[in-house]
Amino acid sequence: MKPGKLLVFLIFALASSQPAKAANPDWPKSLTVGTASPGGVYVPYGRALAKLWTEKLGIPADAVATQGAAHNFRLLDVGGAQIGMTTMGIALQGWNGTGQWTAGKQFRDVRALFPMFDTAFHLVVLRRSGITTLAQLDKRSLGVGPRAGTSGTYVPDIMRILGIAAEIKYGSLDDLATELLAGRYDADAPMTGLPSPSVAAVEIKEPLTFIRLTHEQIDAVRKAMPELSSSTISSKIYRSLESDYDTFGVYNFAIGRADLPDELVYQLLKVLFENAQALAAEVPAALETIPRNVDKDTFLPLHPGAIRYYRERGIQIEPKLVPGT
Repeated sequence: MKPGKLLVFLIFALASSQPAKAANPDWPKSLTVGTASPGGVYVPYGRALAKLWTEKLGIPADAVATQGAAHNFRLLDVGGAQIGMTTMGIALQGWNGTGQWTAGKQFRDVRALFPMFDTAFHLVVLRRSGITTLAQLDKRSLGVGPRAGTSGTYVPDIMRILGIAAEIKYGSLDDLATELLAGRYDADAPMTGLPSPSVAAVEIKEPLTFIRLTHEQIDAVRKAMPELSSSTISSKIYRSLESDYDTFGVYNFAIGRADLPDELVYQLLKVLFENAQALAAEVPAALETIPRNVDKDTFLPLHPGAIRYYRERGIQIEPKLVPGT
């Protein structure tokens, strides 16, 4: 290649390798995004998100595995992460300091950023176990995920509401799936986005039975835990489902530290929603990551940078979600 052409080629290559936007000097030097344990949707979602922000905004972002929704609140509180993923049920406990994991502390230095997806309650057993009803799980071992995750926080209480004295087992969703396949656990009860990677991984090796709750049982759980909403897992999601699976769930949101720069948060949301299709191609649950789903948040104040973005999109924000009002 001639020297002149080589120089042009090198300049073009260097320019095309740069991020689309240089990082603002007032922004943090990097971002840490708290996700959850491997086996759920938070980890692949967080990795795809971090990659997107790094490429488009020029700020290094890293998605780290954590114990889950409650743990992420604590990480943001101490500065171990700037952004985290949580369910609105856990967020309600953290904001009011009512969850056992809070030890009475109110976590008020967090702000809602954007809606992610619904988290649905699954209750699955290996088909070869012969278990077909909820009552058969009494006194049996039940994997629920990390102790500080959504499943680990909610499922033990859900079982008590349903009158099932299960032997609760904690651990990463991936590990619990392995234990289920090995016959060391009787059932798994993850609350994750769809499809759950751990449930799908088990299903590849063995068919599953989804233990169905009655409408009365679903209503009893939702009455005791009003932050939960009705959910349905389509029969198209898992090969073991012959018909839609009625259940309950809770919406997921990304949260951030209140001291994140307004312009940074605005740009994070702008990049996210402008590249929503690419995100959903990697993580199907992200199909629900759309601006109008911000109305799933009914109590947690939004970050000012997020409020600016939604208002520019013509989305009305309730006054109670605006900090300081």
